[in-house]
Amino acid sequence: MPAILTPDDFPIPKNLRDSAVLVPIFQDAAGELHVVMVRRSSYGIHGGQLAFPGGKHEPTDASLLATALREAEEEVGLAPANVEVLAALPTVDVPSGFRIAPFLGLIKRPEVWQWQQREVDEVLEIPLRHLADPTQHIEEVWQLPGWPDQRRVAFYRVAGGYKLWGASYRIITPLIQPLLNGDYVK
Repeated sequence: MPAILTPDDFPIPKNLRDSAVLVPIFQDAAGELHVVMVRRSSYGIHGGQLAFPGGKHEPTDASLLATALREAEEEVGLAPANVEVLAALPTVDVPSGFRIAPFLGLIKRPEVWQWQQREVDEVLEIPLRHLADPTQHIEEVWQLPGWPDQRRVAFYRVAGGYKLWGASYRIITPLIQPLLNGDYVK
C-alpha cells in the first residue's frame, strides 16, 4: 500500500513567498457554524481546488492580516468591516513556494456572494458538522502530475463532489473540533 502523503514528500523551497488566507466562519440562523471556501478557477497551479480566500502578500499590504482581508474582499466581496478576526493560526509552508499565514475570522455573511470570476468559480458554505462527520473524512491513493509515485491522500468529501485536501485540509483539520466545542465562538 502506498505511503500517506505528507509535507515531507515534496521539498519546500528555501525562499518562500509570503501569502495569507482568511478562514471565514459564520453562524446560520440556527446557530450552526459554517466555513466559507472558494473553488479556484481552472487556470493556475491550484486550479479547481478548494481554498480559503487569500493570496500573495503585496508590498502595499501593512501586514499579512491586511493581505488576507484584502484578498477576501477582492475574491469574494467580503468587506474587512464584516470580519472579526478571532486568531492568527500556524503558518503552512507548501511546495509551490508559499508560506501561508491563515487567520480565523467570524464574518457577517453577505446576502449574496459576489466573487471575482477570473479567480473563483464558486463560493461554498460548508457546515463544520459535515467536516466532523467521520464518513466524510476519506483516504485514497492518488498519482498526480509531478508526484514521484502514488500516495495516500487524506481529504474531506464536500457537497458537489469536491475534495478538500492539501494546505486547506491542513489548516481546517485542527480547527474543526475546537470550533464545534465553542473555543472560538460562543
